[in-house]
Formats: sequence, C-alpha cells, structure tokens
Amino acid sequence: MIELDLLTTHAHRAYPILAGLVTPRPIAWVTTLNEDGSVNAAPFSFFNVFGDEPPLVIFAPGDRPDGSPKDTARNCRRTGEFVVNLVDESLAEVMNRTSATVPYGVSETKRENLETAASASVAPPRIAAAPAALECKLHSIQQIGENRLVFGIVHRVQVKEELFDVDTLRIRGDVFHPVGRMSVPNWYCKTSDLFEMIRPQ
Repeated sequence: MIELDLLTTHAHRAYPILAGLVTPRPIAWVTTLNEDGSVNAAPFSFFNVFGDEPPLVIFAPGDRPDGSPKDTARNCRRTGEFVVNLVDESLAEVMNRTSATVPYGVSETKRENLETAASASVAPPRIAAAPAALECKLHSIQQIGENRLVFGIVHRVQVKEELFDVDTLRIRGDVFHPVGRMSVPNWYCKTSDLFEMIRPQ
C-alpha cells in the first residue's frame, strides 16, 4: 500500500486523490435564480442525500479561480432556494457544458436552450428534461476550511412517471440510469449495468 498524508505532504493533491477514489458520485445539477431572474444551472459532484427526517441533501460549490463564490452559492445564500436536477445518460453532454466558467448572471439554460418547468414549492425552476428534480429550501451554509457546504431540505420531488412504481412507492432502479462522476478531471460512468444483492435480515 502507498500511504498518503492529505494534511501535510500530499495536501496539495487531496482533491484529485479523493475525487478519484470516492466514486461513483451522484451529480447535482443545481438550478438557482440570478439577481435578474434568469436561471443559473451548474453541476456538482460533491453531493449526496444525507437523511430523510427531514429529507436532507448537501452539496459543495467551490469558488471561482479568483476566490469569489460560484454563482450557485451566491444565489442560494441570497434566495434560500434551489433545485437539484438529476442527470441521466441523455443529459450528460449538456450537463457537462454547463460546468464552464461564465460571468455572473449568464444563464446556462438560455445558453444551452434548456427548457425549464415551474417548481411546485420554490421559485427556481427545474430542468424539464431531467428524470427527477428535488425542490429544496436552504437549511444553512457552513464553511469548514475552504469547503462551503450547502444544506437543503427537500420539500418536493418531481419524477418522471415511468421511473416511479405507484404501488410500492419506490423508484424503479431497473429503468432509472443516472450518470456518475468518476476520477477527475474527465471521467464519468453509466449505471445501466446493475446487479442485485438481497440484504440479510
């Protein structure tokens, strides 16, 4: 085994090492509202669901190269609302394009001709083509070192009909195929090759 010290010797490589090992990571394609009311859309793979009482999601928007907060972080702090759109294979390419750094106020949905749809419980819209969207209200933003953590409470879930079993009230894992983030800088994975293991009682 190779031992890596992420607090001293290898601290400058902590991001690529951890982002390469902790995989696959789900992608939060977050929509927020800019000050002029236009829609910002940006993907984040430091993201997950962290509880269900209350339904809690966390994602970590970093800073721009100049050290200023990214648009998503600014918008979340200002409005207290955001939508996490989930990304399947059909949306992977356009999601990736929205990760480009553009000036504040530039709408990625307009730039990429992404149709949006109104949310039920928050002002930011969801991406209409997304297989599912989590409408969130901000719980808090915490700063731990250089890490900015955005905590959101999920108030509503929008999910495509074919992905939801109305009898069991479960997501159909056999037809929901989100993409996952793999090793940086450019690797992703598909989730269409699944296997099942029954959990022991």
